[in-house]
Amino acid sequence: MRDAETPAAALTAAAMEGWIRGYFDACNAGDIERIASYFEPQAVHYFPPGMYGGPFRGAETIARKWHEAVTGLGSVWAIDQVLCDPPTRRAVIEWSHLKRRSGVLLRGDEWYLFSPRGLIAEIRAYYASPQDSSLRALELAGFDYAGRGYSMADVGKGRS
Repeated sequence: MRDAETPAAALTAAAMEGWIRGYFDACNAGDIERIASYFEPQAVHYFPPGMYGGPFRGAETIARKWHEAVTGLGSVWAIDQVLCDPPTRRAVIEWSHLKRRSGVLLRGDEWYLFSPRGLIAEIRAYYASPQDSSLRALELAGFDYAGRGYSMADVGKGRS
């Protein structure tokens, strides 16, 4: 699946999982070129509000930011669970992230959207953390919920 011309129709759950695990291996190595190779050039990695200065936009930015986390924070990541849905080009993982220099452990999950070429086009990260009572909406910063058809004002009104 390292061939950037792999069509989405050729994606399998095993190939998608292998791609995500390869991306995590590249992150743990802090290898900028390898990390970027897993993404479409215009990929976006979304985070909760107030984290990391907002979404990382572009394969090179994503790669550089994770390289900085490895070299500056001693970051190391592990994948704990993986689910893949090849027909929709989506996957979700549960992960653990240890910042070794500070001894901080983060846990969360990420939703992946693969491009028609089989590269990562989008990651949406969700962190296991307390609710911030100062915010009225606890959502990913910069993510277009309404534009993607997510429940907005109608939450709890018959949709499940």
